[in-house]
Amino acid sequence: MSSSEESIRLAAGDAELTINPANGCRIGSLRIGGTELLRQGARYGCFPMVPWCGRIEHGQFRNGGVVQQMPLNSPPHAIHGTGRDTAWRTARAGADEAAFTYDLVDPWPYSGRVTQTFELTEDSLSLALGVETYDTSFPAQAGWHPWFLRTLNGSEARIDFAPAWQEERGADHLPTGRRVPPRPGPWDDCFGMPDGVAVTLTWPGELELKVTSRAEWVVVYDEQAEAVCVEPQSGPPNGLNTLPRLVTPVEPLEITANWTWRRL
Repeated sequence: MSSSEESIRLAAGDAELTINPANGCRIGSLRIGGTELLRQGARYGCFPMVPWCGRIEHGQFRNGGVVQQMPLNSPPHAIHGTGRDTAWRTARAGADEAAFTYDLVDPWPYSGRVTQTFELTEDSLSLALGVETYDTSFPAQAGWHPWFLRTLNGSEARIDFAPAWQEERGADHLPTGRRVPPRPGPWDDCFGMPDGVAVTLTWPGELELKVTSRAEWVVVYDEQAEAVCVEPQSGPPNGLNTLPRLVTPVEPLEITANWTWRRL
């Protein structure tokens, strides 16, 4: 492990992972044998989506009878949580694993703590997010938004997965509430995988990477030429309203995901 004010580097075999706690505790780089897998730039890499994932309709959600308003950072909606815009604290950092925390503050209206951990091996990365409260219960979500490069050394990524359904997307980019048979891409869509997320990215002749999670929801976004996003998350977009999952003093929200790869 090496670190600076801006980044912490983990290494295992020929895998190198760089985490930027000051920039939303996002993964800034994942290199396998010297080949970068993630789109570079301050907004890219792989960022945590917490305490919600995707869009909240008009930035509003209810907690019991109380309506809360989040900033409309993707008008007319609020998108992807506040964790990516927050400086996180390094709780520990070793040669191949690290943990980070941040305390929920404004504009999120409830107190709590978020923990993110990373464990790197020569052929895998294990990710975990936890949201806990010692005070008021509140609905929350968590997940990851990686920007995998579409092209590695001239080879273009192929996406393989077998979702049980697709959330029909309305003109407002929110799920309509209808589940439809999976449709061909390009996608900016949420899919249900009740047996757990399992998506394979293959760059023929280069690399195969599998994204798996016990979570049942994944958003796939491949509308940009530069990158492909495979986003395991604990609930669907707008889920704070449509499928709320409460974080309570006795029941935190926890989600894990794994990336595993092999050379082709």
